[in-house]
Amino acid sequence: MTSDDVITGEAPHRYAEALIDLAGDAKSLKRVEKDLKSIAQAFQDSDDLRRMADSPVFATDDKVAALTAIAKAAKASQLTQQFLGVVAANRRAGDLPAIIAAFNDKVALLRGSQIAKVTSATKLTQAQLTQLKSKLKAETGQPVEIETDIDPELLGGFVVKLGSRLFDASLKTKLEDMRLVLKSA
Repeated sequence: MTSDDVITGEAPHRYAEALIDLAGDAKSLKRVEKDLKSIAQAFQDSDDLRRMADSPVFATDDKVAALTAIAKAAKASQLTQQFLGVVAANRRAGDLPAIIAAFNDKVALLRGSQIAKVTSATKLTQAQLTQLKSKLKAETGQPVEIETDIDPELLGGFVVKLGSRLFDASLKTKLEDMRLVLKSA
């Protein structure tokens, strides 16, 4: 289960809206979007970073220092660095992945597109991503941006989360469904 699967409160959406407003005023929305992709990747790649952000054991000041240092190392804009510091100072560091996801969703809506979160058992090829993108565009009638993730536990296939819809074409789910049918027979 990823952080996107967890039902979150309104705080990530409020922080995302505030950042969009600030970035829009500073005419740096694309830069902030790029910065947050780097930060999201850091959260995805580092178990230690996720534990630090979520843990009440670490002092708020330490979280502020760590997140701003990560942002500086990623050459993030001053606005992004300050935003991460404010989020950590407000004891919301653990919500950063949800805030970034809400930010990305809201930016996609501003551009008239949607974000599809695709989880697959193995890395999808560029041809597969292009085909999936065109099928999702045909389904929704809107351009679709794709965020990918890999989960070997799916065994094969993929799962697509697009807004409130979930398309599950994973081998794991198909085997589970077959097991339930055989069990009830």
